[in-house]
Amino acid sequence: MSFALLALAIAAFGIGTTEFVMMGLLPDVAADLAVSIPDAGGYVSLYALGVVIGAPLLTILGMRTRRKSLLLSMLLLFTAGNLFSAFASTHGLLLAARFVSGLPHGTFFGIGAVVAADLAAPGRRAQAISTMFLGLTVANIVGVPLGTLLGQTFGWRWTFGLVALIGVAALAAVAVLVPAQPRPADVSLRGELRAFRSPQVWLAFAVVVFGFAATFSFYSYIKPVLTDVTGYSPTAVTVLLALFGVGMTVGTAVGGRLADRAPLRTLYVFLTALAASLALFVVTAHHAVLAPITVLLIGATGFAAIPSIQTRILDHARESPALGSASVQSTFNIANALGAYLGGLVIAAGFGLTSPSWVGALLAVVGLGFALLSGWLERRSQPAGPVRAQHAGGPTDYATVGPPSPE
Repeated sequence: MSFALLALAIAAFGIGTTEFVMMGLLPDVAADLAVSIPDAGGYVSLYALGVVIGAPLLTILGMRTRRKSLLLSMLLLFTAGNLFSAFASTHGLLLAARFVSGLPHGTFFGIGAVVAADLAAPGRRAQAISTMFLGLTVANIVGVPLGTLLGQTFGWRWTFGLVALIGVAALAAVAVLVPAQPRPADVSLRGELRAFRSPQVWLAFAVVVFGFAATFSFYSYIKPVLTDVTGYSPTAVTVLLALFGVGMTVGTAVGGRLADRAPLRTLYVFLTALAASLALFVVTAHHAVLAPITVLLIGATGFAAIPSIQTRILDHARESPALGSASVQSTFNIANALGAYLGGLVIAAGFGLTSPSWVGALLAVVGLGFALLSGWLERRSQPAGPVRAQHAGGPTDYATVGPPSPE
């Protein structure tokens, strides 16, 4: 199992690098293609749009395909999109390339989460899922800073060429290390969509939209805050962004372990801690020592809930776990856009550069409210004893196993 998860993590590393590295390369790309910074922002937006559209669409199109074959297809599309980006000669072509690069993102993580959970030992599904997502968080520590440095030194096209090479390596790793997957049972679009009748699925999506918009409200404006409010140089901010990635990695690893024991309680604890950390940053942003510590805390608390969310989606969308899991990735990108938009609104209204942290704290509280509602409904509808036993056993057949206990 560990080698298969390593292969999935390598792919997640490449996907995480291409998703976030464009933010550091925007000035270089804009200058090279003779467009304004706001226009160059479309390279970020079109990638996110690709994720939102591609996650459910490609998962539905591939619902009769063996999961390993679908993973390989997504990595092939990912590699092609990054090669397209490296050779794009105009603004329009690069926009198209970024859209193509984003299309396989959600489906890969959705199918990857299902495969990781199926490979896991009993009671360790969330840890297996978090291991795959560690590749995404490590990308913010290593891939994004190195990709930014490479692009600034030799040209941004080299960065996307390197990401394409990572895609080739991930293709080889998944082909060799991930075990063959059984052919899906008879499925239909109506059957795949039936899982979305569950209120718990929509509550999980609501937790993602508000809980993770909280983190993105803060993260979208972290650079100007650290330079203009805290007083760090742009070079130092690059290091602090890597520190945020360290927090993401630690939070994802710890969250995976805790989610196997008590998924809902893990959500409660970390959403509460996220709200507190974001509110605290309004004060610590003015202190050169305390600000980095708070950045680390926000990174950790903001991403520790991901394994819990993915596990709950697999449990409650058990008739179509792949589609439910992939749809979470679309929801993450909606959260990204919502957080950035609301953070920008309060800055434009004159509340200051630290005001998005207040917005984030409020959004985290709303996300916590949806998590509490989910737990309340689950306690009312499910007997604790038998369900706890099913969850602890780490089922692999989501069509026959009920949802887990709230605790």
